[in-house]
Amino acid sequence: MMVGLSLAQLGRALGLSYQQVQKYENGQNRVSASRLKEIGHILGASASFFFDGGPNAVGPNKRQNKASQSYVYAFLATADGLALAKAFTAIEDTKLRRSIVALLRDLAAE
Repeated sequence: MMVGLSLAQLGRALGLSYQQVQKYENGQNRVSASRLKEIGHILGASASFFFDGGPNAVGPNKRQNKASQSYVYAFLATADGLALAKAFTAIEDTKLRRSIVALLRDLAAE
């Protein structure tokens, strides 16, 4: 979703069916290192992209980072999350962006 490709489009680029890509995405089938590299190349991402914030992430606040990042990644993986992120980042006025964040915080508190 983040790069505008459907499972079917990614599958075609990989020479696979969308069902096979869906099985990779859902964790039903394992992804080999070479296949992961190929997927990264198609998506314009390094292999490390797929591991950042993953279950084996390390850092000073490992537990906190995993918890705080997982809901963000889950949200951005939805159509609404992606649309919101794209629209928000298109707003060039910093003051307006901050006002929108404040509004959303107020709405969420209600």
